[in-house]
Amino acid sequence: MDTHQLISNMMLRNFYSVMVITTTCVSVVVFPVISNAAGAPKKKSAPAILVFGDSIVDPGNNNHVATIVKCDFPPYGRDFVGAKPTGRFCNGKVPSDFAANILGLKELVPAYLDPTLTLQDLATGVSFASGGSGYDPLTARIVSVLSLSDQVELFKEYLNKIRQGMGEEAAATIISQSAYLICVGSDDIANTYFSTPTRRLHYDINAYTDLMARYASTFYEELYRIGARRIGVLSLPPIGCLPSQRTSGGGPNRSCSNSSNQAAQLFNSKLSAVLDSLSKTHPDALFVYLDVYNRLTSIIHNPIRYGFEVVVKGCCGTGTIEASILCTSVSDSHTCKDASKYLFWDSYHPSEKGYGILSDMVINEFAARFM
Repeated sequence: MDTHQLISNMMLRNFYSVMVITTTCVSVVVFPVISNAAGAPKKKSAPAILVFGDSIVDPGNNNHVATIVKCDFPPYGRDFVGAKPTGRFCNGKVPSDFAANILGLKELVPAYLDPTLTLQDLATGVSFASGGSGYDPLTARIVSVLSLSDQVELFKEYLNKIRQGMGEEAAATIISQSAYLICVGSDDIANTYFSTPTRRLHYDINAYTDLMARYASTFYEELYRIGARRIGVLSLPPIGCLPSQRTSGGGPNRSCSNSSNQAAQLFNSKLSAVLDSLSKTHPDALFVYLDVYNRLTSIIHNPIRYGFEVVVKGCCGTGTIEASILCTSVSDSHTCKDASKYLFWDSYHPSEKGYGILSDMVINEFAARFM
């Protein structure tokens, strides 16, 4: 299936509130390099970076998908180069951009569906991620975005372009030596499970996280079968502490939602076990579990230490509910003037500063393992 067929087959289904169409999880892949995420590119340590997942690492694929899960309008991109709303769910760069810079590849990771991409853009890496996606295929279907299976099909199409443009040998190198970054899963918990009744009718949270883990294992096995060997996988964050989840499930004081956080921790334990199992089954590959949950929790509990003044609401609008189609130019009269003071840009997604700090924390802790 080519790109146009894939996109044309996706129909807009149900309109949900923005609280159930976006996701939060922070991500960075780590390989043999130690760096400051905001610093200059270091020596190239991978031929390309290939990204899969959700809105945290979607640099604009959803601009080309028939869905309401979009952000290609102000004030998104307010602090991006040229103040351009690219489709990144942030005021500036997202984790995949920081990772590409740290790997010495480029400043920004483009969306694969961007029709202006050159062969060189493809050769150094792209993102197939789609805001609103999840491990559970139902998650993507609910809001008509690219599922992980769709993203894998686009990846195969990408590889054919690389083979045709650069030859089999170059393609083989890119497949086996690239850094694979995966950030997905928060929408499954926050949206598909807790915000719609579809899965709760048949699964308790333990059974549902088992289902997520099975889909996760299948996805990583498929990447391995295609040839991926260096895979960094992000854990879920403390979902219940996201501003929108505080609003919807945190009571009158907007505390963190314990049920969402407990669900995230439960899945994280299963994801870690899946990656450990894959590492034993495929000793020629690197499956790295990256703990985001505890790092984001640390920032939330110690904001001043990390240079933040506000961690319970986002910068956009009131910061309590706005995200995607609710975070627009209409919100500007309430939007903060300096996003660097805020851990979150909107009610679901960290600010560029938040992403930079989180990315740097993960890299510095894990990179030493691969020196």
